[in-house]
Amino acid sequence: MKGFFLSSLLSLFVLISALGLKAAEDYRSEAEFLYEQGTIGSYKKCINLYLKALETNPNDYEANWKCSRAYIGYGEEAKKQNVEGWKDIGVKYGKEAMKFAQKAIEQEPNKPDGYYYYGLSVGIYSDGVSWFTALKEGLKNKVQKSFEKVYELDKMYENAGAVLALGRYWAVLPWPFRDRKKALKYYREYQATKYFADNEEAQIYLAELLLQLKGKENKKEAKNLLKKVTQSADEHFIQQANFLLSKIK
Repeated sequence: MKGFFLSSLLSLFVLISALGLKAAEDYRSEAEFLYEQGTIGSYKKCINLYLKALETNPNDYEANWKCSRAYIGYGEEAKKQNVEGWKDIGVKYGKEAMKFAQKAIEQEPNKPDGYYYYGLSVGIYSDGVSWFTALKEGLKNKVQKSFEKVYELDKMYENAGAVLALGRYWAVLPWPFRDRKKALKYYREYQATKYFADNEEAQIYLAELLLQLKGKENKKEAKNLLKKVTQSADEHFIQQANFLLSKIK
């Protein structure tokens, strides 16, 4: 009787565990569908689903880094749409994104996902508090090392995102940390990939840097890049391109 009881109890535990894993898988599947929609509302729902998946299994590697990604998506969209209080949103969601990305890094230190989204999460957070505050909090080295680790593990990860991110990192750091030569090096490397032609944000970043570096040829290249962006279907990028074009004399 005792053996039968223990056997039944074990079977029950196995069943509960299997049901929990199935539920987590369902949450992840639905969340991925919502993430692909790319709206501020879908990102919010996406976050909630990943949090439910992580309630079932806190050590779910995929759910951790994808939850970080969803927080970042929400923060980026809030900034892009100029949502009221978007800086506060960036601080709050950036912190949460960092937490889940760090968990993913701890679980799989030889995979790029956690490092990549940790670096991006610091960017969202910094948009809210300013880079000066982020520097005071010691985040500079963390974000740099995160993107460099992705570059080392798989620099083509997420459409060569780490290459572009490193360029942007060195371009926007406050003086005396800013290094425009390094930024240009990474931007040129990204420009040589197949992803550059369709990435209007990258074209704006490069054009902005070229204008900062000055020089007739740099100005000419920047102008051509920005004119191309003005043909975009994205109003946000069109506005950015027109603003930079207005500064060219």
